[in-house]
Amino acid sequence: MSLKTLLFRGSLKGNKFINFVPIVARNQYERRQNNTRKLLGTTSAFIFSSVAVGLANEKNKSKEEIIEAGTKRPDLPTYRAEEVSKHDSKSSFWVIYKNGVYDVTSFLPSHPGGEQILNAGGFSIEPFWNVYGMHKTAEIYTLLESYRIGNLHDEDVMDHSDHELWVKEPYRDKRLIVKTAKPFNAEIPPKEQVEHFDTPNELFYVRQHMPVPELDEKTHSFKIYVKGVNKQFEFSLSELDRFPRVSIRAALMCAGNRRSEMNKVKPVKGLNWAGGAISNAVWTGVRLRDVLIHCGVDLEDTEGKHVIFTGADMDATGMNFSTSIPLHQAVDPRADILIATHMNGVPLPPDHGYPLRAIVPGAPAVRSVKWLESITISRDESPSHWHQKDYRGFNPSKTWETADFSTAPPVYSLPVTSALCDPVDGDTVNVKGGCVTLKGYAYSGGGAKILRVDVSMDQGQSWIEAELKSDPAPPRQHYSWTLWMLNVPVKRGDTKMEVWVKATDSNFNTQPEKFDDIWNIRGILGNAYHKVKFNVKHN
Repeated sequence: MSLKTLLFRGSLKGNKFINFVPIVARNQYERRQNNTRKLLGTTSAFIFSSVAVGLANEKNKSKEEIIEAGTKRPDLPTYRAEEVSKHDSKSSFWVIYKNGVYDVTSFLPSHPGGEQILNAGGFSIEPFWNVYGMHKTAEIYTLLESYRIGNLHDEDVMDHSDHELWVKEPYRDKRLIVKTAKPFNAEIPPKEQVEHFDTPNELFYVRQHMPVPELDEKTHSFKIYVKGVNKQFEFSLSELDRFPRVSIRAALMCAGNRRSEMNKVKPVKGLNWAGGAISNAVWTGVRLRDVLIHCGVDLEDTEGKHVIFTGADMDATGMNFSTSIPLHQAVDPRADILIATHMNGVPLPPDHGYPLRAIVPGAPAVRSVKWLESITISRDESPSHWHQKDYRGFNPSKTWETADFSTAPPVYSLPVTSALCDPVDGDTVNVKGGCVTLKGYAYSGGGAKILRVDVSMDQGQSWIEAELKSDPAPPRQHYSWTLWMLNVPVKRGDTKMEVWVKATDSNFNTQPEKFDDIWNIRGILGNAYHKVKFNVKHN
C-alpha cells in the first residue's frame, strides 16, 4: 500500500488518519508528518507543477518516446512502497507515479519551488496531480519517465483517483472556455465580455487552485487573529450586519491574463490564458477597514505589517489557500477592500467564493481570497506557496535557475492593459456602410482610470481614439474596467485587416508595444499592445 496515500487522504478528510496502518508504517508516518509540518511554512501545492517546469528545462526527449507515464515496465526492477519511502532525503530522493518509481535526486538543486518538493519524497505524486490536472500532459509524462528507475510492487499500487474531491463541483455555463477541468479554470468568451458592462455571474471567468469547498452561510464563520497582542475575534455572516454595507464595481483580473501572447515569445509556466481572465461585477459587503477598527487594529501602526487572507479551499497536503497584502493597503480609506457576501446583487456563487470572500480591487485577483476562513494581522507575509513562490515579478533575463523568489517583490497592483474582443483573431467580418465595428475592454490596477484607448490599422503609423464606456468612479478609486467601441473605415479593395490596440490610464501609463520586453518566467503582467488579424468581406 502506498504510504503517502493514507497521509493525503487523511489530510483531505480533516486530518482523520486511517487507524489500521501497521505499526511500522505508522511510525514512518509520524516521522514524515513531523517533517512535513516543519516544511509547510509554505505550502507544497505546486510541488510537481514546479517539478514539471524544471523537468522541461533539464530533459529534452521527444514526446513520441512515451505514450503513458507510470505503466508497468518488465525491463525494470520492482520496489516495495516501504523501500521507496526510505528515499526521502536530498542525497536520494524517489517518488511514485502509478506503477512507476522515479529517482529525481539530480533535479533537486534546480527545483524552482525550493524545498517544497521535499514533502513528496518517498511517496506518490498522484494526489498532487489529481488536484492540479493541468500537468497531466504528454510532454510532462515523457519528461517524468526520463527519471524512471523501476516499478512499484503490485500489492502497493493504490487508486489515487480521488473522484470524491470533484463530484460536488458546481454547475458551469457551457459557454465558458475551459482551460482545465480539475481544478476548474475557464475564460469568458471574448465576444461575451463586451456584451455586458457587468459580467453575468455565470459567465464570470473562473480561477481555482483546488476543489470548491462545501460551505453553508448559516454555519460559516471567519476569524480574525491579531498577532503580537494575542487577540482573536470570530464573526458569523449575520454578525457582519453590525457594519455598514457598501457596494463597489470592480473588475477582477488574473495576473496571468493574456499569457498565451507572452508564451509565443518564449515558453512560460502557467495556464495559457488568452484575454478572457478578466470580468467585471458589483460586489457588496463590509469594508475590511471597519472590521479591523472594531477589532482594535491600530491604523497608525501599519509599517512592516501584513493582512493574511486564508480560504477554506485545501491542497493535497491539507494546507489551506492563503495570500496577503500590506496592512497599509488594507486600511487605506480609498482602497474599498471588502469582505463580500454578494456579487451583482445575489449571494456569491460557489465558484466565486460562497458564502464569503475578500475583494481587493485593483490587485491581482489572487489577493481576493475566496471562501474566506480567517484574516491574520502579522509582521510576516503569508507563508504559503502561492504568496512566497508565485505572483512575483522578474526581469526578462531571469530563469527558473537564477530567479530568487525571496527577494522578488510581490505583485500587489496591475499594469494598464486592453484587448480587442470583437472581432477575434481569424474572424471574417462583413463591412457595413464602409466600416467595421471594433469592441473591446481596457483596465488598469491600483484604482487608475482609463483615459484613452487608441486603435491603429496601419501597425502604429497612426492612431484613432475609441469611444469609452466607464464607471463614474474617480481616478484612484476607479476599479472597474472600461469598455470601448470604434467604427473604422475599410477601403473597398481591402480583404484583410490588422488592428493594434493600446490604452492609457489616469497616471498616464501606457502599454508597451512588444511582449519581448516584459517577458518573465511566470508569464504574468502581460500588457503589450493587443494585435489582432481578421478578414473583411464586402457586400
